[in-house]
Amino acid sequence: MLDGPAPVLEVSDLQTVFQMRDGAVHAVNGVSFAIAPGELLGVVGESGSGKSVTMMSLMRLLPSPPARIVGGEIRYQGRDVRRMSDAQMRELRGGEIGFVFQDPMTSLNPVFTVGYQLVEPLRVHLGLSKSAARARAAELLKLVGIPDAARRLDDYPHQFSGGMRQRVMIAMALSCDPKVLIADEPTTALDVTIQAQILEIVRDLRQKLGMGIIWITHDLGLVAGIADRVMVMYAGQVVEHGPVKAIFSDPQHPYTRALLATVPSVTGPRATRLRTIEGQPPILLQYPRACPFAPRCRHAFNRCRVENPTRIPVGEGHDVACWWDPATDEPRHV
Repeated sequence: MLDGPAPVLEVSDLQTVFQMRDGAVHAVNGVSFAIAPGELLGVVGESGSGKSVTMMSLMRLLPSPPARIVGGEIRYQGRDVRRMSDAQMRELRGGEIGFVFQDPMTSLNPVFTVGYQLVEPLRVHLGLSKSAARARAAELLKLVGIPDAARRLDDYPHQFSGGMRQRVMIAMALSCDPKVLIADEPTTALDVTIQAQILEIVRDLRQKLGMGIIWITHDLGLVAGIADRVMVMYAGQVVEHGPVKAIFSDPQHPYTRALLATVPSVTGPRATRLRTIEGQPPILLQYPRACPFAPRCRHAFNRCRVENPTRIPVGEGHDVACWWDPATDEPRHV
């Protein structure tokens, strides 16, 4: 439980599997976290670490079959999301929880105008008239920095640049004043200038609306600049979690340290060759009983190969799932 305001969204021991021809792939393995109003949680990890699947699971957006949530709790303002009907989930998605998908090129329907795609959720979730919804849609486009917003409602997605399409996606996610915004690498395909503009928009909206934000990204530099807390994922589980300052100044997990070491630098004492993490994340055909990072970890010892560590408190609001102690370079006595 977080200090301060009660969490708006709580996830506890979430487990998701994909039933494939060769067996069940364990994609999410005991993920737990909470997000408070007005807080930004950065979620980082390699491709295949389970970031997007975790967020799609809690929104119940994964196709079933093959995906299936097999354990854990998801609570939104105290309500059990796993027990909600399909109709209740439709009200929750887009209404109280907004989702910005990774690829703006494919997330908008090319055969409908941008205005139509903005107006329909407003009419469905808020019950606005067509004229009121259109006026609100124009306000939203203006809010995310699209010039001549009222006229552009009648344009189709192909008439917008990639950056503008991403702004439209953010406007759609924010249209019903959600309490939580989940952003799945929304700036990955955009140039750095557009990225900076969208981040500034998100900062402003976060202050104005007081919504909790979950920001999924590969970009550790971006997380350092916008997040309150960071959740590091590997092999479908949380390996480290804590305040952004603690994660960057005193990382406790070898994987977190390895991720930070891959950030390139061309000046100062860190100017060096680009470093990589040897090996690949595992495809888990069974629930991990040992530490899944052990085959890639130079600090691994016998316990790591037979027992998957639980999350251990290492500071205020900071925990790590690792048997190795970086302070002593020896096994933890837990």
